[in-house]
Amino acid sequence: MRVLIVDDYKDGAEALAAYLSFKAMECRIALGGRQAIELATAWQPDVIIMDISMPGIDGFEATLALRRDLRAGNTVIIAFTALDEADVLGHLSHPTFDGYCQKGQPPDVLVALIWFFVRAG
Repeated sequence: MRVLIVDDYKDGAEALAAYLSFKAMECRIALGGRQAIELATAWQPDVIIMDISMPGIDGFEATLALRRDLRAGNTVIIAFTALDEADVLGHLSHPTFDGYCQKGQPPDVLVALIWFFVRAG
């Protein structure tokens, strides 16, 4: 499974990518919204793990741009952020995020969410 991790915190993104690689996932990292859009449309991952609070193009804007692009429109996008769930929930009812996982949870919570959406799709 191909997973794109989007975060402006490089060390955190690399640590998550290393962990997911042990769970049979091929990972790439985008360090911000603009790079996420470019890499997602070129590489076409199965799942995008999207941070929200990033400088420049944030996770909300990047996700909306990807949803409008036919090459990435059906990709599962999970909001992975330190923001409270209430800050993200309003966007879950729109064609943006498929799911939400708060940073700080055990990594297996995110892995279970990824597999849930992949199997559902």
